[in-house]
Amino acid sequence: MELTPPSNENVNTVKDILARAREEVGKVIIGQRDVIDLCLIAIFTGNHILLEGVPGVAKTLLVRTLAQVLGTDYARIQFTPDLMPSDITGTNVFNMGDSSFNLVKGPIFTSFLLADEINRAPAKTQSALLQAMQERQVTIDGVNHELDPNFTVFATQNPIEYEGTYPLPEAQKDRFLLKVEVDYPELEEELQLALQSLTADSPESRLEGGAVEPVLTAVAIGQAKEALLEITMKEELVNYVVELIRQTRGMDSIQVGAGPRATQALLLSSRAFAALEGRDFVTPDDVRAMAYPVLAHRIVLRPEYEIEGVTVSEAITKLLERVAVPR
Repeated sequence: MELTPPSNENVNTVKDILARAREEVGKVIIGQRDVIDLCLIAIFTGNHILLEGVPGVAKTLLVRTLAQVLGTDYARIQFTPDLMPSDITGTNVFNMGDSSFNLVKGPIFTSFLLADEINRAPAKTQSALLQAMQERQVTIDGVNHELDPNFTVFATQNPIEYEGTYPLPEAQKDRFLLKVEVDYPELEEELQLALQSLTADSPESRLEGGAVEPVLTAVAIGQAKEALLEITMKEELVNYVVELIRQTRGMDSIQVGAGPRATQALLLSSRAFAALEGRDFVTPDDVRAMAYPVLAHRIVLRPEYEIEGVTVSEAITKLLERVAVPR
């Protein structure tokens, strides 16, 4: 079964939108092209993303820049051990003047939410995001409150500090479409950053100074999401995706494999990756490229393999070697 043949006009529209967003983000963020692309994939598929990297690699600056490029509301929550769920969702406050309760909305009532150092808060507080990420609504005192249709969570965490942190439960990690590792910049990029930092033209100054222009609207984002549905994906590629996910449940090195949500994530992100490349059809290379960020946070290695130094990336590489690529 093939999807309806795509409209080249719609696909070109998505390509143009993504190209404009890339260009604007690039005015502030030096390098990190792959990270930027993965962030755009998460946004235009209507999903959330987990950014992992050491301090100082511009994770927060990237999210702030994306919010400005997208022209959406933006809020930031700095997760700490004493953060309470109501600090995120909001609470009803009694008004003595008219003897009624009024809702004071928390920062979750936004379009673009940065959950900074999400693993610093305990599980009870982390769970305040679960309903919002899955259903785009929050329940406060038994009443449901709708969130923005384009509500997107960008969560960051530091992979090298474990003291005073609370690892995300598997159920919550599974709700992030992608996990992206933000690495150190290349030599040329870091040199460029160093030179800019000596002037008034630093990346932070550019963002604060209005160098980045909003290039999208909520309507345009919605149109891009609809256009992605027209990217062609042949049945043999769908079978390939399903087989990849199912094989994670039978590998010796993997204790917990990926679930059906990973299948959906790999299908969605592969289509968006094809659009980024300017194509109206998905190839096996698109699927293989997205396998790492889709599966990195969804599989759990067996302890004995971890002790031997096996990494999640190596397990995914073996998985891709194990499953035959459709011709």
